Amino acid sequence: MRTVTTQRRAPLSVSDAPGPEPVRPFLKWAGGKRQLLSQLARFQPAKFGAYCEPFLGSGALFFDLHSRGVLGDRRVVLMDNNADLIGSFLSVRDDVSRVIRSLKRLSDAHQLEPSVCYYRVRDQRFNPARRRLAPNDESTTRRSERYTPALAAMLIYLNHTGFNGLFRLNSSGGFNVPEGRYVNPRICDASNLRAVASALARPGVEVREDRFESVCEWARPGDFLYFDPPYAPTSATSSFTAYTPGGFSVDDQRRLQQIVVELARRGCHVLLSNSTAPEITALYTDNVVARAAGLRAHRVTSRRAINSRGTARGLVDEYLISNISPSSSAE
Repeated sequence: MRTVTTQRRAPLSVSDAPGPEPVRPFLKWAGGKRQLLSQLARFQPAKFGAYCEPFLGSGALFFDLHSRGVLGDRRVVLMDNNADLIGSFLSVRDDVSRVIRSLKRLSDAHQLEPSVCYYRVRDQRFNPARRRLAPNDESTTRRSERYTPALAAMLIYLNHTGFNGLFRLNSSGGFNVPEGRYVNPRICDASNLRAVASALARPGVEVREDRFESVCEWARPGDFLYFDPPYAPTSATSSFTAYTPGGFSVDDQRRLQQIVVELARRGCHVLLSNSTAPEITALYTDNVVARAAGLRAHRVTSRRAINSRGTARGLVDEYLISNISPSSSAE
């Protein structure tokens, strides 16, 4: 694994000043971390340089850190290899007014005929528009950079009205999540979308479509990186990876472990969330190399929220893996 030598930055202290306007994630996402924020806060370093999320998802931890004034004027890098996800973040950041206008029209149409509206948007508008963004040999921009405010509004609408807020593609690359069962979904939260746009537009915040491996090209000692990958399934019938384009294989989990170990050795503050599947235990808890790098796995309790059967949802154990000592011993 390649190590990049860079000039060391002096880490900044976490500010105690009041934070900016509270911001919430504008998308639901499988495995979103809003319910674990209090646990994640235990692993916040007292001092750190840049902050990065290589698996952005809903961005729950970023928005929480921003709202609490923790990030200050630090460099922030928000990454994901899901072009639709990053495209929606870029559209909200760059043209939130048009996103809001499109969402309001979708909200009005949904109130008249919810089911008809959902499938018309999904099959006749969203999927055809996504196909037109497919890369070609002459394209020099990523698909996320060509996302339009109207397309972002459709994704937000489908996310808030589709089953469990999932993002799932079929074998031909089409979004195929069925309609959800919501009485009165909040489709357009204009004030929060404007707050999101302001948070993303702050100088020093970068949003980009990229794979997690790229962090090794620029991460420096003292930086804080939070990895929230698709979880390794804990049984043959439970797989979170189905909700990400291309999935996330056992080999991907192994490559991620190598990068987390490399960053910990480099002197970065690293935090990783994952399931307690046997392969994750083997990669971190029982792995001599990971433990020598200072990584420790802490069990926390979370609520399963993406099972199709309501009776199968409940409290489950997860790992928070880090080289940062937690602020309390309640594990």
